[in-house]
Amino acid sequence: MGIRSSLPSKPSAAKFIGFVLTGIAINSMVVACSSPNTTSNSSPQAESDKPIKLTLVSYAVTKTAYENIIPKFVEQWKAQTGQTVVFEQSYGGSGSQTRAVIDGLNADVVALALAGDTAKIEKAGLIQPGWEQELPNESIVHKSVVALVLRDANTNVKGWSDLTRDDVQVITANPKTSGGAKWNVLGLWGSVTQAGGTPEAAQTFVESVFSRVPVLPKDAREASDVFYKQGQGNVLINYENEVILAAQKGDKQPYIVPTDYNISIDNPVAVVDKNVDKHGTRQVAEAFTKFLFTPEAQKEFAKVGFRPVEPTVEAEFASQFPKVEKLFTIKDLGGWKEVDTQFFADGAIFDQIQAKIAQSK
Repeated sequence: MGIRSSLPSKPSAAKFIGFVLTGIAINSMVVACSSPNTTSNSSPQAESDKPIKLTLVSYAVTKTAYENIIPKFVEQWKAQTGQTVVFEQSYGGSGSQTRAVIDGLNADVVALALAGDTAKIEKAGLIQPGWEQELPNESIVHKSVVALVLRDANTNVKGWSDLTRDDVQVITANPKTSGGAKWNVLGLWGSVTQAGGTPEAAQTFVESVFSRVPVLPKDAREASDVFYKQGQGNVLINYENEVILAAQKGDKQPYIVPTDYNISIDNPVAVVDKNVDKHGTRQVAEAFTKFLFTPEAQKEFAKVGFRPVEPTVEAEFASQFPKVEKLFTIKDLGGWKEVDTQFFADGAIFDQIQAKIAQSK
């Protein structure tokens, strides 16, 4: 396996950093002109002394990164404005978090596992169209790839095709509730189609893998617990960043990153327009999302295993991430709207696969 990263080309470091710094400078000018959440009956000093609450809703495996990033932003915002920001944080399966926001969880900022989940919140009328263009890198704040975690050195799995062997039992989360698990399914599928295989061959392959899945946890965190703590399965399909983080916490299982074909797991962030306007938190929410693209925040993502998108940080952490020869994207599979309809809607490919597996038992 290679040990250096070579991700898809991005804007130059100077252009990227210039964009971020410009955004921060503009934000600072806005702050200087008007205090957030001011009313006609409050003085600027009283308003700057009043804490402001910001609610971040994200998916399970980002928690460690945000626990390191949020204090840095709070400190910066306090220095810039004199105002204290208090964060409320919610973590869970990306699909479950998406439904919670649509059903009334008052998120100011959503940082979900896939743009398709963010698009569902947009469709519900909570996020304005065009959110992808509000931040650098089409609002993709960090990336990852699929990794295969092995129970021990005797688990002789070298790549995707080994997952259908009779001696392999696979653990993965449920793609009906977990955005991370959708990436797992698409990584399996694309390992066939991106190599020239037919959709029929891909469906047969995915079905064979899932016939070796004994339980479907609701999110990536629970899937890790099933594998690490409960000892089920001998291969865990997971995010690369989750594996790196687990190793940092002492769960040092051997793992491989398939480097012939793998999917770029692109994770977006967005301001929830309807909620920030209702809460009067737009200014601080937009500043927070811009902060996530700065080198300071990107280093925190990289430290816990996410592939950074800021060029200087990407170069600094390159040795941490194996190079993938054919890194395909969701666009190569038709985009999230088509993928959700084709694979994950009720009665679509994943349900068909599960039904067929159930019939065969």
